[in-house]
Amino acid sequence: MNKSKFKLIQQVCIITFIITLLFSTFPTYAANCSNTSTGLIPLFDLGIGYYQGFQGGLYPSGSNLRPSMHELAGIEQSYQIRPRNAKGLPRAYGKIVLLTIGMSNTTQESSAFIPLANADPLKSEKVTIVDGAQGGMSADKISDLSTQTAQQFWQVVEQRLTNSGITDKQVQVVWLKEADDVPLTTFPADALRLKTELLQIVQILRQKYWNLRMVFLSSRSYGGYANSQATRGEPVSYQTGFAVKWLIEDQLNGSPELNYDARLGAVKAPWLSWGVYLWADGTKPRSDGLSYLCSDYQSDGVHPAAGGREKIANLLLDFFKTDSIAKRWFLKQ
Repeated sequence: MNKSKFKLIQQVCIITFIITLLFSTFPTYAANCSNTSTGLIPLFDLGIGYYQGFQGGLYPSGSNLRPSMHELAGIEQSYQIRPRNAKGLPRAYGKIVLLTIGMSNTTQESSAFIPLANADPLKSEKVTIVDGAQGGMSADKISDLSTQTAQQFWQVVEQRLTNSGITDKQVQVVWLKEADDVPLTTFPADALRLKTELLQIVQILRQKYWNLRMVFLSSRSYGGYANSQATRGEPVSYQTGFAVKWLIEDQLNGSPELNYDARLGAVKAPWLSWGVYLWADGTKPRSDGLSYLCSDYQSDGVHPAAGGREKIANLLLDFFKTDSIAKRWFLKQ
């Protein structure tokens, strides 16, 4: 072996050793499995109680039930949800499209929910579920259409609909689960910021999908196992529930920016409702029994592992089969 070749091999070995050494000194981030509970009370169970001066419950006055007038309005909107052809016209051979929108957690959970729902014999064969959620696409990145990132997100959504043989005019229902990638850590500023972004997202949805009648929203699940507590852990994940709660309350209070009834003025948004409220305090079961183990999450403590995806998929399927509004179009008639 000549000297130049030997010297080259020597250099390669040294570089390989240095790279190995560097990577071996980097910390291995793992889920914080010791943080099994925060002591926070799910909005679902907080009821008329308060968190930092703000009342619990999914709806006003600490209630978990839709106000009666909003329930009736939802039923009225559901009458407009029917199988539609590519031009959006009601046809018996048409489709009812349920589109999922959100971030990485949302697409991972959708990947478990869609096959589970499609295999359920009670689901209407007219309902087609399309996953429009995408990894890395947090609320702050998709809510401003003037940005390239938001434009990219919605272009991918369009492509997925096209690949599924769907047109925009067939999208009639959305499941929306979003959060901020690096939210403010102070409350209520973080929840108010997210509420504004969710408002912009539901307005974009209404602009793009003219037959969209309703959006069901979810907030984050437990974040206590996250290995980066400052941005995706607790109480940040818990506080996303207030963003959803306050957005829906704005519609209940008659905000023109969230009007869904053409009789009351320009339609700016679809009818909004809670979908599945996903937060529970780690291993501590809430009143309906929901809890989260560390094994429900991947190694980052943020994204759902297979068991966590299956858990949330079952919650979603149960919601769409039993909710008084959703089951009207989701189930076989």
